[in-house]
Amino acid sequence: MDSALLTIGLPVPLAVIMFGLGLSLTPADFRRVSQNPRAVTTALVCQLLVLPVVAFGLVELFGLAPLLAVGFMILAASPGGTTANLYSHLFRGDVALNITLTAINSVIAVVSLPLVTNWAIGHFVEDGERIGLHIDKLLQVFAIVLIPVVIGMFVRRRSPEFADRMDRPVRTASAAMLFLVVVGAMWTEKENISDYLAEVGLVAAIFCILSLSIGYAVPRRLSMSEDQAVASGFEIGIHNSTLAIAMAITVLGNAQMSIPAAVYGVLMFPIAAVFGMIVRNRRVLVADRSQPAERTRETL
Repeated sequence: MDSALLTIGLPVPLAVIMFGLGLSLTPADFRRVSQNPRAVTTALVCQLLVLPVVAFGLVELFGLAPLLAVGFMILAASPGGTTANLYSHLFRGDVALNITLTAINSVIAVVSLPLVTNWAIGHFVEDGERIGLHIDKLLQVFAIVLIPVVIGMFVRRRSPEFADRMDRPVRTASAAMLFLVVVGAMWTEKENISDYLAEVGLVAAIFCILSLSIGYAVPRRLSMSEDQAVASGFEIGIHNSTLAIAMAITVLGNAQMSIPAAVYGVLMFPIAAVFGMIVRNRRVLVADRSQPAERTRETL
């Protein structure tokens, strides 16, 4: 699988993934922001402002090569992936909040992702002017991110029953395609993959742990509910790595920039599962500790 084949084939799985996201969304998901603005705003601030700063700090700390550094910044600016909804459901998060955040993030990414990418190229790459994003590139991002989502929402509006029937098959296809995209991105750079894994693997794991932790801890610090914190943690920790890979390969035409997202796409699922179990066990311990106190108050 060479770079040209990956460049041609990559928009297809990404379109399917974004279409599947659209099938699960309704206008009510966007209107829900007004019902719970603090939780949404907190998560978006973490996603759009805090994570790029954290990614930049890690890139500088570990001294990554320029193109890999740009790839990490693209990953940091990518919105949450649809798998965050599944993890949130499994570990008792506020799934409605996940859906709302995914919907809003997917729209904001049309602007925020190119902005962060352009800045990263200008900062890390000496010939950044030559490979930078321009108007035609912005239109490509718009097309591969937003249009399939809008089509999916339109299908759901016209035929909710069909959208419900297609939800599981599309999710299954999306997961399979995500796996193929990650494998394809790594195969394109197979000669250097061991070096990239050695250079990027630890940084990707640390970034994933920090993303999940920040997404969970900040809402809890602001006295939000446990369900909201769990949802925020998964939304911020599980990035749409397929979109980051598409940005690197399809829009920028650089397979090396896709390596951080490809590595992250492999690592984030087991790390997120461990994170979910830790949070769930913590919730059980807190509940067990509170029960004796409640019984004492009842006896008094």
